[in-house]
Formats: sequence, C-alpha cells, structure tokens
Amino acid sequence: MTDKRIYQIGLTMINGVGDMLARNLLQSLGDVEAIFNEKQHLLEKIPGIGRTLAAEIKHPEVLLRAEKELTFVERNSIATYFLTDSHYPLRLRECADAPVLFYFKGDTNLNQKRILSIVGTRNATTYGKEQLDLLIRELATSFPELLIVSGLAYGIDIHAHRAALQQQLPTVAVLAHGLDRIYPATHRETAVRMLAHGGLLTEFPSETQPDRPHFVKRNRIVAGLADATLVVESAEKGGSLITADLAFSYGRDVFAFPGRATDPQSKGCNELVRQNKAGLITSAADLIAALCWDIQTTSAPKQASLLFEEELTDNPLLRLIYAHDEIHVNTLALELDTPIHQLSAKLFELEMEGKIRSIPGNRYKRV
Repeated sequence: MTDKRIYQIGLTMINGVGDMLARNLLQSLGDVEAIFNEKQHLLEKIPGIGRTLAAEIKHPEVLLRAEKELTFVERNSIATYFLTDSHYPLRLRECADAPVLFYFKGDTNLNQKRILSIVGTRNATTYGKEQLDLLIRELATSFPELLIVSGLAYGIDIHAHRAALQQQLPTVAVLAHGLDRIYPATHRETAVRMLAHGGLLTEFPSETQPDRPHFVKRNRIVAGLADATLVVESAEKGGSLITADLAFSYGRDVFAFPGRATDPQSKGCNELVRQNKAGLITSAADLIAALCWDIQTTSAPKQASLLFEEELTDNPLLRLIYAHDEIHVNTLALELDTPIHQLSAKLFELEMEGKIRSIPGNRYKRV
C-alpha cells in the first residue's frame, strides 16, 4: 500500500499547480490519492485544469520525486502537515492561500493558544532591539507558552528568535528554502537551538534554494500562523510590510512600534499606523489589552443543560462554534455554505443572547 504522504507531497510537485488549484482538485475529487488515480480525460474537465495540466498530473516523474522527498523527510525526522490533516494549524487553514502542504522539524504545538508573529527590518537599530527585548520579556512573564514566529533573517527576525529562546519561549522560523540547509548560515546555531524549543517550518522541499520570490511567498505563512503580527521596525518598503499587509487581509491584528518621523527604519511602521492598518503599541501591556489576552475565561462546562443541548441540535451555526475553541467567520461560511453577509446577522443575535462572543481577527468562540 502506497504511503499517502507520497500523494500529498506529489500534489505540491506538479508543474503549474499551485495551492489554489490544488485545493480545487481536492474539492473536485475529494481525496489526494484520487487526483493521481483519475483518468486523464476526466481530469481535463475539472475547472482550471485542462489538457496540459492533466498531463502534468499523470506524469510518472511527479510521484517518483515525491517518493524521494519522503525518504529525505523520514531520514531527518521531519513531519508533514497536509491541509486536510487534523493537526494542520487552524489559524493557517483559515487563509485562502495557505500551503496545501508544509514540512516541520521541531518540538512545539503549532495550534498553541497564543501565537505572535514578529517581523521587521534587517537593519535593526539599538532602539528596535531594546523595545523587542523588553516586549518579549514582559510577554514571557504573563504567557510562558506564547509561541513566537518569525523568519530567521538578519535584523529583527533573528533577534526575535534569540530573545524568545532567552526567555524560554518556543519560537518557530518560517524558511524560504528546503530543510536540507539553513540560510543565512550564520544563524545555524540559533536554528539548531530552536529545534528543541520551537522548530523550523517550510513549504519548500529539499534542494530548494533561498531565492528572492520564496522569501515573499513564505510571508503569508508567517502572517497566517499567528493571532497577530507585530512590526518592530521597517523602512518605507520591505518584506515586513508585505507580511503586515497579508495579516491585515486575513483579518488578523497588526501592531507596530512608533518611531521618530525622521528615522528611516521607522517610516514603514509609522505609515502602517497612519493608514489604520496597524495599532500603535509601546509596551507588552498595550498588546495584551488589544488582543484581550488579559481576559480570564473559565472553562466551559463539559455538559450543557438539556434545553441548551436541544438548541445546539437545532442550530448548526451554534453547534459549529461550540465544537471549536474558536473559529473564523470564513470557516463558518465555508462549513455552512452560507454567505458571510447572511451569517453576520445570526452571529450578532447569538452574541447579544450571550451564547458566543467575538474576538480579534474575525473569530468567534463559545461563552
């Protein structure tokens, strides 16, 4: 019996098939194995596929390459996360352009209760580093399980990882290359330390070089994994602003440290605040309050009253919300096959009745 991971990896290795088309194939055929077993003339009829892509799917080289990659994965104790896996990060799955599959090596929970992405310039100033050190130190005091996500790049990224490790917080780096290398090589020691308290994550298979487009592409994962993205310092243009824009487009919270108007490494942060894309923070307390992390919630009772159980049975929207710790409005719309504008009124009514509450990032949770 063929290991299902070969088909999952193979889906990401088909020339011309990106994450969106891969999702389309999964929705059309229901199972990743069925994609490769389907007859070519039937594949051609799937919207967006056609004759050329159908031929690419049936090319025998695809699964041979996938089998080779699986050998590398198993030899190096790497985990694969496929979009339909139960352990796939819930926050990331909510993003329409989330990777169909990614590779992870490390030891942490990617569905941690609280996750913060931290990005910024590669030319970090003393001011930026000091602000970041203080923020992570204060956050670690209140939330020792907080997961810090960044990109292992020079400047703010590597400083965020090292500050997290110093405070014994788990930290994950999203890479722009395969797991057979570390870039930049000068950060290898930190990356190795992260394997025991966090990890390394990438959507790229082994032998993938750290090309410029890959850095831009990986930014959506940095933004999608977290509850919020913090931009510590940024010039007027840069990858951290792309990450901030992506987080904003996902309905996630974005924050930025302010800087002097004349400081070139603060122009990006100041512009995010000016455009109302980011909330201004000056301390961990600001961040905690904005994300409502300071609100203590009691555990929900394991068994509701019989009356409420009947309501859960009769109300699929309420039942779906109560089946999750928290759930994004896009997921609700997808699961219930209902337009968001129709859901909004029902969600508002349930919130007014005290049965659910909204939380930052267009998400809802049980009360």
